[in-house]
Amino acid sequence: MKKNRNKVVALVQARLGSTRLPNKMMLSLKGTPILQWVLHRLKKSTGIDEVVLATSTNEENDLICDLANELECPVYRGDEDDVLKRFYEAALTHEASHIVRICADNPLVSPAAIDQLIEFYFKNQPCDYAYNHIPRNNQFPDGLGAEMISVEILQTIHQLAKQKEEREHCFNYIVNRPEEFNISTFDPKETWLKRPELKFDVDTFDDYYKLQRSEIDMDIEDKTLVDRFS
Repeated sequence: MKKNRNKVVALVQARLGSTRLPNKMMLSLKGTPILQWVLHRLKKSTGIDEVVLATSTNEENDLICDLANELECPVYRGDEDDVLKRFYEAALTHEASHIVRICADNPLVSPAAIDQLIEFYFKNQPCDYAYNHIPRNNQFPDGLGAEMISVEILQTIHQLAKQKEEREHCFNYIVNRPEEFNISTFDPKETWLKRPELKFDVDTFDDYYKLQRSEIDMDIEDKTLVDRFS
């Protein structure tokens, strides 16, 4: 399939089979499913051309597919455990040239942080993999950003990765081989956003409860969010 050279597709990785917090994508946060928060906020990004839910063919994920359909978000369903294969097939299906990966347990994902990532990625070529979703060698809060690679690099690691862990965690093949890939990250442009101690993703019930009892809404701005958790 011929790819659009400039198309940036956000692939939202989601499934309901979490062991630490089952069905967390559909947990109600302030009356709205967490997955809906993610999709709503991603649509505000100016650098993303299309947002796609990338889940598996398991029947248990029908629920999140139904929600995505209601929200008019395209869905790609692939392998449950081989996430790398699922992402590669989703990227080809949606004719992406570059993909931005977001986990669906990040209800406060920041459109501005993602746009900074996309800008950084294109301005710092050659770059195989750029990220700002976790505070590793950068000062971003945990859970606001994303990861970005080209479909060409995605194809390369899809062909090379053999270990189960590197198929399930789709970019670990790159992260585990920093000597083979050009890996880049950066700090937030805004001084007030340099808060690596803050965590906004939902891994556990405690994470969920912290957000549920806080003063947030789906359209909260990053500055307000950081101030309320300071």
